[in-house]
Amino acid sequence: MGCSLSGLSSLYDAVNGGEVWINENRFRIVRQIGEGGFAYVYLVKELVTDSDATAGIGNKLKYSSHLSGDGTYAIKKILIQNSEQLELVREEIRVSSLFSHPNLLPLLDHAIISVKAIYLDGTLLDNAKTMNANKQFYSTSDVLQIFSQICEGLKHMHSLDPPYAHNDVKPGNVLITHRKGQPPLAILMDFGSARPARRQIRSRPEALQLQEWAAEHCSAPFRAPELWDCPSHADIDERTDIWSLGCMLYAIMYGVSPFEYVLGESGGSLQLAIINAQVKWPAGPKPPYPEALHHFVTWMLQPQPTMRPRIDDIIIHAKKLIAKSSP
Repeated sequence: MGCSLSGLSSLYDAVNGGEVWINENRFRIVRQIGEGGFAYVYLVKELVTDSDATAGIGNKLKYSSHLSGDGTYAIKKILIQNSEQLELVREEIRVSSLFSHPNLLPLLDHAIISVKAIYLDGTLLDNAKTMNANKQFYSTSDVLQIFSQICEGLKHMHSLDPPYAHNDVKPGNVLITHRKGQPPLAILMDFGSARPARRQIRSRPEALQLQEWAAEHCSAPFRAPELWDCPSHADIDERTDIWSLGCMLYAIMYGVSPFEYVLGESGGSLQLAIINAQVKWPAGPKPPYPEALHHFVTWMLQPQPTMRPRIDDIIIHAKKLIAKSSP
């Protein structure tokens, strides 16, 4: 979201309880909730007077699933140190503005600072850490419901002309809201790595350039094999996200990527485990997850991109499994 110089200065020196003006909207900083690279995310609460109740930034929300309910939002602050970083921020804003879907995190306004709806139950990664510590697991039904919503958001991106790939589908980029009597709500966020999905690679320098880009923008445990070792002649498309979806489904079940086990092995190579699709199945809940979920994961984790299903096929299959798991 755009902000005045005074508002920007306040965010640079943000402390809990402080206030910041961003254009015509005033917020109280609750706490810092995230940090990575040059970006910081703050949980803030909009301060709206009774006379201005209809002027709040929440009125820009298109979908009720995005409404925080208590006036809380996230302000993303990005430190920009040069023109190249500025262009990257502008590209993230442009790409984020392309999407409008109940399972994709909305960008309400933009300039230097972005304001987005926030979900107080945190990310899927936060939930996984808590559940792993307590030896808890999602039910089969909740696994499929969360996964299906992520797929629906991704389908919106893949259906654009040209199609866009998210390029960083992972638990840390999925916000979760637990709802009484309903499946958890899942919202895919962070479009800083999103790009047009289809690229033609026709030389070794082009392949190396793609690998370098992927190393910077795509989280390693969820990165597709063709982004680790790209052939000199290849057609890259949105099925890089399908590989990440396979990793995501595994992570919803077990809390980690299917390949992170190698990080604890002497001489283990994450790259080799991914390129060879060497999946290990840990102990899960009792009773265990149905074998159909394991088959679903391996269907997406095909080392050859052309052997992977498309997003529409995945959604159809997820719906069939949801129907079977329903009481």
